[in-house]
Amino acid sequence: MASSIGMMDSAYFVGRNEILTWINNRLQLNLTRIEEAASGAVQCQMMDMTYPGAVPMHKVNFDAKSEYDMIQNYKVLQDVFNKLKIEKHIEVNRLVKGRPLDNLEFLQWLKRYCDSVNGGIMNENYNPVERRCKGGKDRGIKSSLKSSKSLQTNVNNSHGSGESLISNRTSGPKQFRSTGTAGGANSSTEVQALSKEITDLKLSVDVLEKERDFYFAKLRDIEILCQTPELESLPMSVAIKKILYAADAKESALDEAQDYLNQTLEDDEDEAEAEAEAEAEAETEA
Repeated sequence: MASSIGMMDSAYFVGRNEILTWINNRLQLNLTRIEEAASGAVQCQMMDMTYPGAVPMHKVNFDAKSEYDMIQNYKVLQDVFNKLKIEKHIEVNRLVKGRPLDNLEFLQWLKRYCDSVNGGIMNENYNPVERRCKGGKDRGIKSSLKSSKSLQTNVNNSHGSGESLISNRTSGPKQFRSTGTAGGANSSTEVQALSKEITDLKLSVDVLEKERDFYFAKLRDIEILCQTPELESLPMSVAIKKILYAADAKESALDEAQDYLNQTLEDDEDEAEAEAEAEAEAETEA
């Protein structure tokens, strides 16, 4: 079905407003631009709605901002396509750039595909908000509930301490005021120090994220180059992909790639020697 949706299919004549309405109504979102779906999270949940439970929603990052995080979402989506035997190649490099036309075309295709599966009928039993909470976000809700409970406990305790404070006011008001002033000055200094520390940490995180995205982009370019039809079968490309696709961060990946190259070179040399010997024998017989 996926391969039969060509560029002249009526799917690609659906306007962006209709696409946005389709997304917002089904997933209870409020997107105003096509580019807002560039992270791949919307597409993952559309497939989850079409095939309930087929998408590991705990792996989908709806807050993805960097290209690295977006690519992880598209990897989840491509895995789902492969599992469902959907023959559709995702142009990840073009989609994560947030270009409206590229994202519109992919969403037009997705709408056409989903409508062909469910007949364009919304799954009333599907709760998109609940499914988006699967994974890390529900833990955030639980932690906020715990915080509110502890806050309530602190408030109750403050009432009790307030009564003792009132009883002590008559005994030493001057001493209390001086202590309160000193404590306020110390608190202000601590807050400023912590604020500076937080600012420094944020700057460090920004630098690290930019560096990560820079090197990831380089690795992605190398991967694309090694996947080109002209180069993908060359020994060097195969060795590079062995390193790129190593499951664990282990040193043996490099050793394995080097062993593969050495073995390939030895095989080529043996073949060359065999051919040279065959030619020499042929010339001798002649």
